[in-house]
Amino acid sequence: MKITQSISSPTELYREKLLNLLHHLAIRLASGLLVLWAIATLTFFAMQQMPGDPALAILSGTNPTAEAIAEVNHEYGLDKPLAVQYGIYLSHLLQGDLGISYSQRLPVVEVISQQAGATFQLILAALVVTWVLVFLWTLSTAGRRRWISGLGATVETVAAAMPAFWLAILLLAIFAFGWRLFPVAGSEGIRSLILPAFSLAVPLAGFIGQVTRQSLEITLEQPFILSARLRGLSDWSVRWRHALRHSLLPGISLSGWAIGALVSGSVVIEVIFSRKGVGRQLFQAAQSQDMPLVVGITLVIAVTYVIANILVDLVYHLVDPRLKGDDQ
Repeated sequence: MKITQSISSPTELYREKLLNLLHHLAIRLASGLLVLWAIATLTFFAMQQMPGDPALAILSGTNPTAEAIAEVNHEYGLDKPLAVQYGIYLSHLLQGDLGISYSQRLPVVEVISQQAGATFQLILAALVVTWVLVFLWTLSTAGRRRWISGLGATVETVAAAMPAFWLAILLLAIFAFGWRLFPVAGSEGIRSLILPAFSLAVPLAGFIGQVTRQSLEITLEQPFILSARLRGLSDWSVRWRHALRHSLLPGISLSGWAIGALVSGSVVIEVIFSRKGVGRQLFQAAQSQDMPLVVGITLVIAVTYVIANILVDLVYHLVDPRLKGDDQ
């Protein structure tokens, strides 16, 4: 009696991996849309509870009459029942219409598009600085002599505990007001980006470095690391080529959260450094009770956070060798 065993071809294995990845992506997209709907709903009803009359905010700077207030309420649909307003709000969101800014009299999409570039530059620069600091410091100190490793862990703990706004003020006092190496405020040129980027990156690097250090120290004790050392590889080569990939997985899983933290942290940093950006616009919109702009920026931040988490999850799925093994 012959026993036949079917062996999947490389093409079938690749197709199976691709289908698993697409299925995983579909689930994450569905959950992301649900999160966005929840955030949009909570933001809408939270803004309804804010004190003050939206019509007066729209007509700020004037002495409006009752007729003018009634006209504005009718124009913006503020005189309709709350359920109807919510339905109109969701229908506009589905069409990509975030409304008109009360304070700037411009479409919210246009206001955000004008400011998004500066915020994106800041977040990207901070993320790059974060990982450079994590790579250099963690690879240099983890798994070394006890006092070196302890010093590395202490520095990471102190960095993670630093409030970004406090660090920003300290960097301004030393490098801008004191030594005059960088501009105090503004958004022009690379030099104006360095201090804000480090203000956001240092606390985040401390937090991610703590997680990466623990994973790297565990990885350095694994048998495949000993095998690499026995083959004559240098210590730095073993760390960079073999241990780093495995120890980065926890840090990669936190990168989605890190991007969200950078986006939210950019609000304070852009205000402190008087930079252009979505965060500063959010601060000003909240001060002027500009509800459409507050809601629009909040939703854009939420979309950025959801997309970042989906992409990071896919990268984790591709990088983690255990997940690849499960697919096979």
